[in-house]
Amino acid sequence: MVDIKYLLEQPDKVAENNRRRGRDIDVSFATKHAKDRAESLEQVQELRTKANELSKYVSTASAEDRPAIIEQGKLLKEQIKEWEEKLTQAETLLNAELFKYPNILRDDVPTGTDGSQNEQVRTFLEPTKFSFTPKDHLGLGEHLGIIDVERAAKVSGARFTYLKGDGVLLEFALIQYALSELLKENFIPVIPPHLISIEAMAAMGYLQHGGEEEIYHLKNDPMVLIGTSEQALGPMHMNEVLDESQLPLRYAGFSPCYRREAGSYGKDTRGILRVHQFDKVEMFSFTVPENSDEEHEKLLAMEEKLMQGLELPHRVMKLCSGDTGTPSARTYDIETWMPSQNMYRETHSTSNTTDFQTRRLNIRVRRKGKNEFAHALNGTAFAIGRTLIAILENYQEEDGSIVVPKVLRQWIGKEKIG
Repeated sequence: MVDIKYLLEQPDKVAENNRRRGRDIDVSFATKHAKDRAESLEQVQELRTKANELSKYVSTASAEDRPAIIEQGKLLKEQIKEWEEKLTQAETLLNAELFKYPNILRDDVPTGTDGSQNEQVRTFLEPTKFSFTPKDHLGLGEHLGIIDVERAAKVSGARFTYLKGDGVLLEFALIQYALSELLKENFIPVIPPHLISIEAMAAMGYLQHGGEEEIYHLKNDPMVLIGTSEQALGPMHMNEVLDESQLPLRYAGFSPCYRREAGSYGKDTRGILRVHQFDKVEMFSFTVPENSDEEHEKLLAMEEKLMQGLELPHRVMKLCSGDTGTPSARTYDIETWMPSQNMYRETHSTSNTTDFQTRRLNIRVRRKGKNEFAHALNGTAFAIGRTLIAILENYQEEDGSIVVPKVLRQWIGKEKIG
């Protein structure tokens, strides 16, 4: 959530941030609830002080005065209870209001309404050209016997897949490649829980603004399936104070990701581009506030290094204000060339969420003077399905075989599939 102190001191800036994001939020509601909370808290504290002073006096009071003092104490208790109820109500209303707010954008985020106004930062390699008509990843995968969506549909329904044979070897080669590079940068490998509490998911900021519709909820327990390991990595340190000397604290999480993908249609639902379950290696960092922008650039550089190692044509995009997700203060996407669609498609994303998530999670850094909220960042190492699509389509041969990227051959043990 946004910092209420910042909102009270800079309401015009917060309102402008909301407008840049296309959010119609009246900041006066939050400021009113904050004022009510402050007033209630002040009254509770004053009344408790009076009650404490009275309790000390009653033991030394005369027998004549004691009944009146006791009666006065009862009255104070009733007043304290009334103001505590008002305080609880004000805090509940304020938190509910603050949960509507998106994170405060970094100054360098371009203003725009949708993805068409994202800013291209740089490109790597030219789009792949062929002397033949290239096939799409599903046609290639079915020909090679490594992707089976028909049998998966019998078992699980639409938009699931069986990955088989050399497809599995490709996936694990990507995982080994990612981990080998991430370990060099002091990332700690983690296999997180796939189920987390609704409380933890809400604290990460993914239940508001329609996000709940994308998440699989359990029927009999207050838990949800993660849509990315980021959602389980962030809450690892809930209600903890991190040692500044250990930062940046970097994790590399590997997990399946479960997404309902409500509203998807057309070409996106063919093959394994947009499915309900896929595997992913995700980077997650905790750092001190003044270093989070530098850490963001490092996560982006890590993504680019991995993709350059695969020698896949791609471009880096800085998302505009209207296309930046609620928890993020700035987001970069990497879009990779997909020959069958004759266009770039998103394969990676990295975001600096500043203290938006850590404020809800109550994750602080121990510093000289006083503790302050840590900053949290996330970034895709590999979303396996989309990376497999890019490899199959960009490395295909006319006979339907696939040249294995050089950097993966040590784990696959062959130069070509098919």
